[in-house]
Amino acid sequence: MQIEMSPEVVLSQLGYSKSESALKQAEIMIKNTKDFEKFAKHIISLNDHLKKMNAYVGFSNKTEYLKIKCDENDSDEILKEFHNEVSHWADKYGVEVQQISERPIYYILGVNN
Repeated sequence: MQIEMSPEVVLSQLGYSKSESALKQAEIMIKNTKDFEKFAKHIISLNDHLKKMNAYVGFSNKTEYLKIKCDENDSDEILKEFHNEVSHWADKYGVEVQQISERPIYYILGVNN
């Protein structure tokens, strides 16, 4: 069964409450993320996998993309595992991510060209 990653599904799967502003943010993110539908279902599995590292996939307050974030206070081992996991996920699904100035934060930009 194929799940369509509508704004409502994105909110639900990432643990957000359904509100008008959250739905609007999800709609904008989907529109701005290149070929979102090609890898969207894999975002949910990434989010589930990251939880054990005190990390998550969520909305960015500064951009119109999803962000992948880990707590900067985590141990070096966890941070290294986090960076490796994001890199592996992006490579596996051909997704372009942008790291924010050496911090454990990435933006999901869309499918690589």
